[in-house]
Amino acid sequence: MAGKRTTWSVVRAVWITLGLGATAVFVIWSLVAYRSSPEANLAAVSDAAVAVAHEAGTWRFEPAVVASGTTLVFFPGALVDPRAYAPLARAVAAEGHRVVLVELPWRGAFGGADAAELRTRIDRTLASLGAAESVVLGGHSRGGVVASETAARVRGLAGLVLIGTSHPRDVDLGGLEIPVTKIVGTRDGLASPAEVEGNAGLLPPHTRWIWVEGGNHSQFGWYGFQPMDRRPTIAAAEQRALMIEGVLDLMGLDLMGGF
Repeated sequence: MAGKRTTWSVVRAVWITLGLGATAVFVIWSLVAYRSSPEANLAAVSDAAVAVAHEAGTWRFEPAVVASGTTLVFFPGALVDPRAYAPLARAVAAEGHRVVLVELPWRGAFGGADAAELRTRIDRTLASLGAAESVVLGGHSRGGVVASETAARVRGLAGLVLIGTSHPRDVDLGGLEIPVTKIVGTRDGLASPAEVEGNAGLLPPHTRWIWVEGGNHSQFGWYGFQPMDRRPTIAAAEQRALMIEGVLDLMGLDLMGGF
């Protein structure tokens, strides 16, 4: 009997050790994976073309020459450093559009993506833009969830772009009369094409679909390879270029006068 207890104690200790080790590896991998790349960090620094300001949970990208009255309000993916989307924001700002990256509280962890603080931050951001500004909402991954839910409750938006997300899933956006673009990677391991297509009926019929052949989840941002994602068969630069093109196409529409 004592021998059985000893054996069980050894087995339990081994399992606990393996479990703690696996957890440590996952945490370390995640910390590395969600870091913004050096290229992204550089894009978050002001220069003569685009002024960048970080305050009160937002990153603002102001073009030196404002060519439109349309602002992109963009939400990052959960756990990802918001600066991982600075190259996208800078590319849009370089075309004369203002951009605001709205951070998820605690990067979306511990319920941050559902916190009342986030809604307050969003409403404050929208109010700061003024009634004359056309607002396009966008988001990647969990940021796409936030963008979908915001589009369902806020009136007067000019457009919506959802990137690498299976949402809308919990809200019906089928009645939206604004331009909508959905960008999907065919090898996305977190928002699979099957999940995306399963929720397609919750988007308006006029939605523009951009399928990035070989694109995965992580390459829609400038950060590392995300846990549970699939390996891409397209270069990161090419995937991101297709994403930027899709966003700029939407921003370039006559959003004030319809489409």
